[in-house]
Amino acid sequence: MLDDALEHLVRGIVDHPDDVVVRERQGRGTTLEVQVNPEDMGRVIGKAGRTASALRTVLNALSSKGNVRIDILDVDER
Repeated sequence: MLDDALEHLVRGIVDHPDDVVVRERQGRGTTLEVQVNPEDMGRVIGKAGRTASALRTVLNALSSKGNVRIDILDVDER
C-alpha cells in the first residue's frame, strides 16, 4: 500500500513517470527505494529536501507501523 501511494505521488512530480520504480524493503523498519530518471532527481528531492521531506510526512501519516524511510536513487543505480 505505501509503495503504491509513493509511486503515485512521485509519478505526479517527475517529467519521466515511466522511469519511476518503487521497491519496499523490510529491516528494522520499512524502507522504500524510489528510482527515478537522473533528470528528475532534483524534482523529487526539492529545494533543501523539502519535497522529499513532504513525501516522508505523507507516508508516515499513512503508515500504521511507524516511521518510513525513503531512499531516492537514479535509474543508473539499479
